Amino acid sequence: MDIAITRMSSKGQIVIPSEMRGDLKEGDKIAVIQEGDNIILKKANKLAKNFDEDLEFARRTEKAWKKYEKGEFVKMSFDDFLSKAKKW
Repeated sequence: MDIAITRMSSKGQIVIPSEMRGDLKEGDKIAVIQEGDNIILKKANKLAKNFDEDLEFARRTEKAWKKYEKGEFVKMSFDDFLSKAKKW
């Protein structure tokens, strides 16, 4: 495992040290994943083809989970859920 130190600018920008860039090119999409205190950067084109859809699903799931944890949810039958899900 390689380790390098970088800084974040006032605009939230970071520089990936040259020795860490590998085959990254200008304009490549990079996924930024945060889990607790960890931030992971991953080249997005090496992920699934439906990555944008997967990210949107993850965002919606996280939002729903937070509402659930706050007690802001509605109980319904499985059939009612499926009926409403088709409209989303």
